[in-house]
Amino acid sequence: MSQSLRKLYTIIFVREGTRVLLGYKKRGFGQGRWNGFGGKVESGETVKEGAVRELKEEAGIDVPHQDVEKVADLEFTFEGEKTLMHVHVFLAQAFTGTPTESEEMRPRWFSVDELPFSDMWPDDHMWLPVVLRGGKVRAAFHFRGHNDILSQRVEEVDAFT
Repeated sequence: MSQSLRKLYTIIFVREGTRVLLGYKKRGFGQGRWNGFGGKVESGETVKEGAVRELKEEAGIDVPHQDVEKVADLEFTFEGEKTLMHVHVFLAQAFTGTPTESEEMRPRWFSVDELPFSDMWPDDHMWLPVVLRGGKVRAAFHFRGHNDILSQRVEEVDAFT
């Protein structure tokens, strides 16, 4: 499939010990699923700045930029669509504030051993456990609709350049 448009997105997960903060998407793309926090990168901001901003907007908490680490580089395509979604995934292990529900997301802590994969994106179980155990991932997924993965490539990497 040839893409004519590449769009940049972010996702950020907050980890505290053996738990991770997920958000239940209440509206828009991904509605009805648990996920990290994130979205589009605005003009003039880096992907890391976009991730930190989205987390503040969607969950009401702040993370220090120096404590935000890139942990995954994901590409998503959807059958019949010309957009490639390029998603930079970050992990933060320090934050200030109390996670608070927003118009878009309802935050909730989950044990890293008991993530609600049946209510998350179908690809999450292929890469998120690697990230939560300290690894880094580069992956690409091609979907039919939003539930069926037609093809995938997932590789653990040492670092991102």
